[in-house]
Formats: sequence, structure tokens, C-alpha cells
Amino acid sequence: MIHSISKPINQIQRNRINHFVKIHEHSKDYHSFGAKRPKTKTNHENPQKSTQKRRPKRPPPFVAAMKGIHDPDEALSLFHEYYQMGYKHDDPSFSSLIYKLAKSRNFEAVETLLGVLQNLNIHCKETLFCALFQHYGKAHLSVKAVELFRKMPCFNCVCTVRSLNSVLNVLVDNNRFGDAKEIFDESKEMGFRPNSVTFNVMIKGLLNGAEFDEACNMFDEMLERNVEPSVVTYNSFINFLCKKGEVEKAKKLFEDMVKKGKYPNAVTYALLMKGLCSLGEYKEAKKLMFDMEYKGCKTKVINFGVLMSSLGKKGEIEEAKSLLSEMKKRRFKPDVVIYNILVNYLCKESKVEEAYKVLIEMQVRGCEPNAATYRMMVDGFCNVGDFEGALKVLNVMLKSRHCPRSETFCRLVAGLLRCGKVDGACFVLEEMEKRKISLDLEAWGDLIRDAYSGVGDTNELLTQIILGY
Repeated sequence: MIHSISKPINQIQRNRINHFVKIHEHSKDYHSFGAKRPKTKTNHENPQKSTQKRRPKRPPPFVAAMKGIHDPDEALSLFHEYYQMGYKHDDPSFSSLIYKLAKSRNFEAVETLLGVLQNLNIHCKETLFCALFQHYGKAHLSVKAVELFRKMPCFNCVCTVRSLNSVLNVLVDNNRFGDAKEIFDESKEMGFRPNSVTFNVMIKGLLNGAEFDEACNMFDEMLERNVEPSVVTYNSFINFLCKKGEVEKAKKLFEDMVKKGKYPNAVTYALLMKGLCSLGEYKEAKKLMFDMEYKGCKTKVINFGVLMSSLGKKGEIEEAKSLLSEMKKRRFKPDVVIYNILVNYLCKESKVEEAYKVLIEMQVRGCEPNAATYRMMVDGFCNVGDFEGALKVLNVMLKSRHCPRSETFCRLVAGLLRCGKVDGACFVLEEMEKRKISLDLEAWGDLIRDAYSGVGDTNELLTQIILGY
């Protein structure tokens, strides 16, 4: 069973939204903030204007103010404050607030605000709905995404094939290909004309389910409907064949693709390289990377990443580091994925201090670590029993608005208690409480054992936790 990861709306948010709804429940005549703009003159009427460079539009005041806010409660407060000051919220205002709430997975609040939008008959842009489909998908609420997709016409929104592609992709990524196929089959009746992106999503879904023959049939249907396959279409098939170890078949498809005038991109080469590496043919994969430029395709960071991953899996960390140096000599700027490959394999080799140096280097070079970087580092320090080091990385991680997995939190609490670092354990517990994360059995066991053995202030900590529960 797939469980959703949506967060319940809290009472403060509920009160603020309900207050706003009550104010507007009878408001049908709704106008956006500011005076009506005069009709724009045509180029014929104002010839000088066409030659002037247009200044970039400034975002509306509320939208600009929202950019620095990450807490959904603060966002709702600001929304309410602007309304009280006489600001008339329009589509950009509602959209910016809905984005914040969806990102924090407060979908009850999102749906309440969508009801307000529908009631006020405010014109909504399609991009809002596509973004919401993605957020629903990430929370494993693909059914909600489909419901919203079917209700889009009620929101005074022009629905194009972009919305169709977005909701199909959410369903495919959530392993609901049957539902995706149902919508795909209905698409013509809905007034959509599927494009190459639509077919690519459907082919991806079939290949994810190992339905190679069905994917080939979908490819044939694509041609029958006069939809031109793209490089992404071919990449999907090449990826499938390489994962199955059928690299020779993938190479033939690659050649067929070139004959038909479809130029392979860096991803195509990366997929073939990955397939070769999986068969232990590292040298041939490296040769392919150097040959691709002679065939008119520029080498990208992703190609170096494939080789570095292959070296890391074999435990050849020094060779992977040499490849990173080679990248820099050739004026390639390593991205977070490249650095993460090194951090990952260094941590797996228990070379956590060296991995930490990589973390520092990437920051010095202007590459921002992501959630995966920090998670690998925290877990890496925990694996070697350096819980104080893990705590330091956790501090930086939380300041960067990233969060470790719940099991990492619990493991860190247990480890800090074993080391007698009760203050550190208390800090981690406070952060867990903010995120509504509970201790697991292992952490509880360590806490009770240390309380009985008289480690530090564990007795007091145990009492506080029990009272908190």
C-alpha cells in the first residue's frame, strides 16, 4: 500500500484561512490590485516603442515579499496582513501562497484556497496546476492530482497538453500506469492532441514495467499519429536495453537513431557508457566519451559522472579523484552530483574525514551541497561512531533548510547518548519534535539503558521525553 505524506493543517492556519474565506464568501465582483491599465498602443501607433528594450517586469509587492518566506504560517500571516492593508489579492498572490503551502505538504490548506479561487472566479494559470500535480505526486497523492486535473475547467483556466503530460508523468512515477493509460485513451475526447512528450511519458511507464513489446507498440502508434520521436524517446529504449545488459542491441538502436537523423545527446552517450561499465568494459566506456566529441556531441559533466561512479563501485577512489582533476583541467565545472559521487564512496570506504574535505571544497568552489550530500555525511560520521562530527554537519544541514531521514535522527540520538553527550541528544530531540518525528525502539532502548546506568543527565531527559509523550 502506498501511504501519503501530507501534513495536516494546523489550527493557526485553519483560523487564518477560514477568516479569509468568510470575508470573501459573498465576494463575486473581484478586481486585482491597482488601477486598470490603458490599452497598449500598437507598433504602428507608437513606432519608437518597438525599438526600445523592455524593462523586466517587477513582481507584485506581495509576491516579492513572499520570496524570502519559507514558513507556511508566516506566509499565511503576510497574506492576511496585505489584505487588511487594502491589497486585492489576484492570481499571482494566490499562486505564490499555494506554492508555499504545497511545498510544505499542507494540502488541506491548498484545497481550501483553491475553493476560494473558484468562488472568486479568478483566472488561474496552467503552471499553478502543473506544479500542484508534481507536489501531489511527491506526496504519493496521485489520485488528488487526477481529481484536480479533471476539475481544471472549473477554475477559469485554459487546459493544454502540458497539463495532460504533467498528470500522466505523476501517475507513471507513482506506478499507476493503468490510470495513466485510461487518461491517455480519453485524451482525444477531452480535446487534447498528444505530442512527443505525451508518448515519451507513456513509453517510460511501459518500460518501467518491463513491457518492452508494448512500448514498441506505443512507438508505432506514435508514428501512425504523425508524432515525431525525439532523442528522449530513443534514450528511453537505450536505457532499458542497457539496464538489461543488452548493450549490443542498444548500440544498434543508437546507429538506427543516427540514420534517421536524430542526433544523440550527452545523455544518450552516458546511457551507453553506463551499460558498458555494468559489463566491466570501463576502458571502452571511457573511449566512447572521448570519441563523442569527434562525432559532434559535446562531452558533459554527466559523462564524467558515469565513469566516476564506475570507479567508485570498484573501490578505485584515487582514480575517481584523478578523473575529477582531469575535469577541472578541461574547464568542466563539477556539479553537486559529481561531488556527491565522491562523498558517497568515500563514506562507504569509512574515509569520512576525506569526504568532509570534499564537502568543504565544493562549497569553496561555489557548489551548494544538497540534501543528499548532507545525509551521506551525517550517516557517514554515524557509521564510524563520530556522533559529534555528525552533529556538526546536522547543524549546517538544518541551517540550509535540509532535513535528514527519521532513522538518522534516531540513530544520532542513540549515539550521542552512548557517548554521554546529553546536551547534543536534547538538541536533536528538539529538532525532531519540531518535525513531529518520534524515537524508534533502538533509541528508546539506549535512553532507558543509559538512564539506569546513570549516564549524565539521562534520567532528567527521559522524564522530559515521557512527559512530552
